[in-house]
Amino acid sequence: ITCEKLEQGACAYAVSSTGKRCVLEKRVKRGGQEEYNCRTSEIEADKLKNWVETDDCIKSCGLERKSLGISSDTLLKPGLTRHLCSAQCYDACPNVVDLYFNLAAGEGVSLPKLCAAQEGKGRRELTADIKSSGGLLIAPGPIQAMRYMVAPATPPVPEQPPPLRRETGSFAPGTISPLPSY
Repeated sequence: ITCEKLEQGACAYAVSSTGKRCVLEKRVKRGGQEEYNCRTSEIEADKLKNWVETDDCIKSCGLERKSLGISSDTLLKPGLTRHLCSAQCYDACPNVVDLYFNLAAGEGVSLPKLCAAQEGKGRRELTADIKSSGGLLIAPGPIQAMRYMVAPATPPVPEQPPPLRRETGSFAPGTISPLPSY
């Protein structure tokens, strides 16, 4: 499979013969007409090659054929985790599960743990848990370019070190208490 030769209806969630994921891109021409193109991304699928996702998996996993780009933002789409974690998707659609497993992992979230949490919580609680975990970074709007790659989230670096604080308590004159370690 060569991504650039796929029609727009087969592009999203396809994997090329080289193991790279295909992405659908939209371009607006000067006259306002929309044009869709399938391109090869830099994102590799895990042990998958020559794969066009089935309509059954697209439906079971709550996805759309006209999905543009590849983004972890879709993990927060209403109902998506319910579909991804369903037996019809999670047990039967390895390509989709591999993609979202890696997208979640790239944001510091475990898809299996997300699915386990999904069983007992509503979407609002689950979304709050994901956001508060510090692992999932939420960008405004969908990512529409094909060159975005998933990278592990890194903790923020403080701009300046925290201020030193004195330890409370009594001490004998002439003795020095050790500084706290950070």
